[in-house]
Amino acid sequence: MNNMKKVIALVLLISMSCGVFAKKKSPKREMRAVWIATVDNIDWPSKPGLSVEEQKKELIAHLDQHKKYGMNTVIFQVRPAADAFYNSPYEPWSQWLSGEQGKAPDPLYDPLQFAIEECHKRAMELHAWMNPYRAVFLYKDAKTDPNHITNTRPELFLTYGKHKYFNPGLPETRDYVSKIVGDVVRRYDVDAIHFDDYFYPYKIKDEAFPDSESFTNHGGKFYPDRIDDWRRENVNLVIKQINDTIKSIKPWMPFGISPFGVWRNKSVDKSGSRTQAGQTNYDDLYADVLLWLKNDWIDYVAPQIYWHIGKRVANYRVIAKWWNKNSYGKPCYIGQGAYRLNSESSIKSWHSANEIIRQVKLNRKLKNVDGSMFFSAKSFLENKLGINEALVKEMYKDPAMHMKNPLFEGEVPNRPKLKRENMKLEWTKQQNAAYYVVYKKEKKSNKKIFCITSLCELNLEAAQSVGDYSVVAVNRGHSESSESNKIVIE
Repeated sequence: MNNMKKVIALVLLISMSCGVFAKKKSPKREMRAVWIATVDNIDWPSKPGLSVEEQKKELIAHLDQHKKYGMNTVIFQVRPAADAFYNSPYEPWSQWLSGEQGKAPDPLYDPLQFAIEECHKRAMELHAWMNPYRAVFLYKDAKTDPNHITNTRPELFLTYGKHKYFNPGLPETRDYVSKIVGDVVRRYDVDAIHFDDYFYPYKIKDEAFPDSESFTNHGGKFYPDRIDDWRRENVNLVIKQINDTIKSIKPWMPFGISPFGVWRNKSVDKSGSRTQAGQTNYDDLYADVLLWLKNDWIDYVAPQIYWHIGKRVANYRVIAKWWNKNSYGKPCYIGQGAYRLNSESSIKSWHSANEIIRQVKLNRKLKNVDGSMFFSAKSFLENKLGINEALVKEMYKDPAMHMKNPLFEGEVPNRPKLKRENMKLEWTKQQNAAYYVVYKKEKKSNKKIFCITSLCELNLEAAQSVGDYSVVAVNRGHSESSESNKIVIE
């Protein structure tokens, strides 16, 4: 009898393990995002001064490609350096759009509004990516608009290395940046606000950040010998204020941060990771990301782990596992360095797209990791080392829904009604539906997501049409309606 119990227990354990593996192998919901960087024309537009028609064509090519190969989210850089890829009442048009800062597109259009509409047509989310402190990129060569804030309020800025930055130690900086973020949240239908790793700038050897005067004037309880703590508090205050601003306008809108991959090294803090990073969030960028997670000041974290599995001083596996244990119940998406793929790299791991595949497989084994964000879009447009096909074949064979937004309290749509006209499926449009998910079940297989679309119809190809189909309507918070009636195609 005892042996029989052991056999049953073993069978149950194997069954449970297989179930978990199946879920992780092809999750129904997963963040699959790509950063579209506009600073210095990294990703889009390919160069400044393109016609409006060319700009739109290039952006559509990006979105079509990303949708085709399984992505469901775009992180779109709208404010690279106190400038705008949208029609801002406060900051000038970006130099990387027209070639001249302050020069509007001609004919006039709003790139952010266009990007939002095109993403939503494809049932993709758009997270508006903004840089809080960078004000002038490569300031020695930059020609700023006369109305740029570095010209109208020069006392708010510091020069460090090759760039100019807002002075984080000034209360006016927090108020100004919060105003800019609030304007975008209020006027645009973005799905989230996103900051990357640029808080205090990365340290330059033998060059001190020039904020001693600000520390003297604004250091308060931290003056005179706790400048590091004061700098961290400056960033804490701006993060909290920005989150408060976002939530006061749209309580359901997530605020996400993509920090540098290493919070702290274990050698200086027992809570840190087993890494030997030369710079870290807490000690060098003054970004206490864990505090923001604990205090609910941010809604997701996407650490940039742009290193390979096995790197001695910063091992992807070690760092991903550390964030898995330290995300404080918030969604955790891993920032992955697709840009590093290069057959001539000195690091053999990057000679094949398999390095990214291995990383995604590792992510899926981690309970609190909910997907990936890839830097950057150009790597997929160029299809570095066949990364698109590798992801689709190995990891993104089926589309994935967005993760549910726990902040969203909108109504769940009603159940659609599905019908068939020849080789076309059609269903009734539902109020409160942001998009629709078409499910398909083939013989001897589980039901899978077949298509995610903003439309209310789907043309089927005869060769791939056999199966049972159903549809659900999905709201802005990514909650599904009940399932439609089934259509069986034999």
